[in-house]
Amino acid sequence: MFVLKFNQTQKLFITLHDDELQQAVCSMQMIETAAAQEPRKAKERNGYFMEIERKYLIRTLPGSLESYPSHCIEQGYLCTSPVVRIRRQDEEYWLTYKSKGLMVREEYNLPLTREAYEHLKPKADGILISKTRYLIPLDSGLTAELDVFHDDYEGLLLAEVEFPTEEAANVFCPPSWFGEDVTFSSAYHNSTLSQGSRPAEV
Repeated sequence: MFVLKFNQTQKLFITLHDDELQQAVCSMQMIETAAAQEPRKAKERNGYFMEIERKYLIRTLPGSLESYPSHCIEQGYLCTSPVVRIRRQDEEYWLTYKSKGLMVREEYNLPLTREAYEHLKPKADGILISKTRYLIPLDSGLTAELDVFHDDYEGLLLAEVEFPTEEAANVFCPPSWFGEDVTFSSAYHNSTLSQGSRPAEV
């Protein structure tokens, strides 16, 4: 049995008969309670952080792409409003909760075992998203996370850049190989893509 419930403030509660995931959710609720009282570094240690990022379409890939570090990612969504995601990144597995938002969102990450991930994968709502993520350093000292999508979204190229503050995000000047800024378009959220909503540009 797998039931997702949300209270009136959109905080996450999950009722499960999966012991391992039940423990993960209990930890998530403890993190959420402590988040208002702890400094940022303590929150990050507990799997919580404020995600501040901008997202861009990519028209032209940078040269020597294969020379950059990369990850193979597969992810699905147990819920899309608010976001509850499962992800395999190489040999790591994660359960993630994200609040509503576009450029700024709260995020909670908790580790899963491979067995727990495989158990939850058939319960994903919509399609699984497969992509290769390249980590490309930028002149500003930031990192572009370039996603090259596969399967249903073959041909889609998106880059995300995370920032320490909203101020830094607002003054960011993208490199020349970045295309349109789609930060404020929910059409390019992975949770939206998982529902088979294919952007017109793809």
